[in-house]
Amino acid sequence: MGEEVKVIVFALAHEEYGVEVEKVRTIERMQPMTRVPKTPAFIKGVINLRGVVVPVLDLRGRFGFAEAEYTDNTRIIIVAVGDIEVGLIVDSANDVIDVDTDAIEDPPEIVGGIKAKYLRGIAKIGDDRLLILLNLSEVLNKSEIIQLEQIEE
Repeated sequence: MGEEVKVIVFALAHEEYGVEVEKVRTIERMQPMTRVPKTPAFIKGVINLRGVVVPVLDLRGRFGFAEAEYTDNTRIIIVAVGDIEVGLIVDSANDVIDVDTDAIEDPPEIVGGIKAKYLRGIAKIGDDRLLILLNLSEVLNKSEIIQLEQIEE
């Protein structure tokens, strides 16, 4: 057994994804957003989270999936990327699990239509469960982070 990493599991387009707990600030219910002009379509806008303006993007749109209706299960996972916080809209946030780092394999070139650069790896959990771990710094690439920082100002 290697080290374990705590991961928040969330659903997106019928797949399970994970992001390390230490990168997650909070998980929020959907709330009204203020649209920001001249941003990519997957950036849905900004929310005021306890006095902090946080840009929010739809992960479905980020990865080129069909948009889905938001439901009672839809969540905004607030993550920290570098020194900015960003909200990621996901279909649902399910649980927190421990993943053995030995069970994480390098991602193939494309998983479920998502390019490998967005992925940290694929974790095998038990006999029949695969968890796609996101590489947050690539999900928000540098130029987008600069755009998001400008939103915050």
